Amino acid sequence: MWTDIIDLRDFYASSLGQMTARLIRRRVREVWPNLTGEAVLGLGFAPPLLRAGLDEARHVAAVMPPAMGVLRWPSESPCRSALADELNLPFPDLMFDRVLIVHALESTHHPHALLREAWRVLKESGRLLVIVPNRLGVWSRLERSPFAVGRPYSPLQLQALLRDSLFTPTQSTGALYLPPFQSRMMLASASAVEEVGRRWFAGFSGVLLAEAAKQVYAAGLTREAAVKKRSVIALPQGMGRVSHPPLGRKATHTKGSVSSLGPPIKSTQ
Repeated sequence: MWTDIIDLRDFYASSLGQMTARLIRRRVREVWPNLTGEAVLGLGFAPPLLRAGLDEARHVAAVMPPAMGVLRWPSESPCRSALADELNLPFPDLMFDRVLIVHALESTHHPHALLREAWRVLKESGRLLVIVPNRLGVWSRLERSPFAVGRPYSPLQLQALLRDSLFTPTQSTGALYLPPFQSRMMLASASAVEEVGRRWFAGFSGVLLAEAAKQVYAAGLTREAAVKKRSVIALPQGMGRVSHPPLGRKATHTKGSVSSLGPPIKSTQ
């Protein structure tokens, strides 16, 4: 089950969502302190975490799956987001230095295939960073959290999945130790609570972050013989939302309001 793009946009526009993005960005920057000159791909709903890299990275792209929908991002500069099949990315092999997956691995029915596709587009020296709900954390249990959708993972489950998908885990950390409440007092003390949680309750973070290196010896494995047609929906200026309809239903076009992540986009297809 995927979280709708409008729900994600509205969450990250709220005070709780802004705090969430800020705390996770800190952990991302600890793992990836320097993105200068690199090509970075965000898969899932990564814009709230990628904004800091826009000024550093050589190229930044954000791909959102059809089942989620897509928003134009960023709103103040040329569009870097697109709607594309997460299992059939419209990029050549060995294109990206870094791939960030968030709000995706827990939702897909094909986690191995998603990771193998990330493996394909990563350079041989590339790094993958996966962010998923922690099975032991509060955020995976409360519906007000976007991390309560899909399948949560334990650290061992996540590491096993990465290894089975031809990645070697290199480091891991956690974020979101405070519960997802809108309390002003809670939000004001978020940074302090986060540090206490990291020190004394490391196993109970709301999300897990795991970095992994591509296993380059697997490059010689035989790829599927069938050549898939890769497609992508470009995102010009517009005022609509694109989403993938359930089976048996017609696609719908929904108006949306402007947010800090940019206005919803009308598909060119």
